[in-house]
Amino acid sequence: MQRPPDPAHGEAVCAALRGQVEKLGLSIGLEPIWSEASFEEATDPFSQEISIVAYWRGQARFGKATFFPDGRIFAEYQVLLPHPDLTNKYVDSVQIWGRPQKLRGEAVLAEFMS
Repeated sequence: MQRPPDPAHGEAVCAALRGQVEKLGLSIGLEPIWSEASFEEATDPFSQEISIVAYWRGQARFGKATFFPDGRIFAEYQVLLPHPDLTNKYVDSVQIWGRPQKLRGEAVLAEFMS
């Protein structure tokens, strides 16, 4: 396996994921924690490029961050908390994407089933 991503980039991903949650007025504490990630390689079936994928498993929440060879990143982390303003929805997860210097993101909402 290739070496894991630069720890500074990993910490930036974790901070950006937490930041997306905090923008909603919610908290997932210190999660995700970069040092708790495990790593695997993933080969793109079309381009054959190898990306490094970080996973957070085995705790209350699941997360995944893909570090592409060209420097782009896509990450998603479970939140699973009620939306603070929309009573019929909850925040399923948050996503971030971009490059370590400029990560953008959004929340993924879901409706409560009645």
